[in-house]
Amino acid sequence: MLKKTILLLCVGLTSIFAQQKDSLALSGNFYLDNQISFNSTFKGDDGAVSASVDKKNPLLAGVFSFIVPGAGEFYAESYWKSALFIAIEAAAITTNIIYNGHGDDQTGRFEDYANGHWSAARYALWTITNLDFLNPGLSRDDYAGLFLNAEKTQVDWSVLNKMERDIGTYYSHSLDQFGEQQYYEMIGKYRQFVPGWDDFGDENTPYVFGDPVSPNFTYYAGERAKANDFYNVARTALIVVVTNHIVSAIDAALTASAYNHKIEAKVGLDSRNIGFYTEHTPRLDLKFNF
Repeated sequence: MLKKTILLLCVGLTSIFAQQKDSLALSGNFYLDNQISFNSTFKGDDGAVSASVDKKNPLLAGVFSFIVPGAGEFYAESYWKSALFIAIEAAAITTNIIYNGHGDDQTGRFEDYANGHWSAARYALWTITNLDFLNPGLSRDDYAGLFLNAEKTQVDWSVLNKMERDIGTYYSHSLDQFGEQQYYEMIGKYRQFVPGWDDFGDENTPYVFGDPVSPNFTYYAGERAKANDFYNVARTALIVVVTNHIVSAIDAALTASAYNHKIEAKVGLDSRNIGFYTEHTPRLDLKFNF
């Protein structure tokens, strides 16, 4: 009687489990169903899904680095390249600021020197005095309004420029207005302006193109060249800044793209059927592409 009761209980429990697991075709016989359940033990792969982990947007990375070099590389987790582009940017900007400042200071020095040692009136007086030598076909009467005062210390610039153009040949340039950038460049660059320096002599001092220039002319030309050298370094640094933005933007886009191909992930669910029960275990497979 006891054996029959146990047998009926086992058959009942088997029926209950059979209702919970539709995938197992059970007969209702305890011994047969027990064999079927354990023979059905398996490990499965439920809906594995492939996905990339934390993908980076190459376009966004490029925009970041175009605005701030190194930012896109930082976004793409290439920290050493980010530091490199930031360092280049900082060094180039610093150099530009410093050398622009040096150039401005040097410009102030050579302009002050010119204002103290070169005179448009002295240059104009020598030119009108030696007009016959410079161009015998010209008459001084045509430039009677060259000076604005009796002391001949103030010059009518329009008359001076006309006389320079009329002389031609040796006088290849017309002097810009006082204070203009070209004014300060010309007086230390072209020999026609040598007579305007205070160490040249006076209006009766002979001078032709090819004669030694005055020491003040030479010194001034060197001081102006120093300023130009400073500005050239500053301009080069500015070119480096612009180039750094462009190169960093391109590199950031490529770095982000490479990052996306470097890591791949496969997310899935492992299923294991043990007897009448099914165990589900999450799975994450990472693949690094080098």
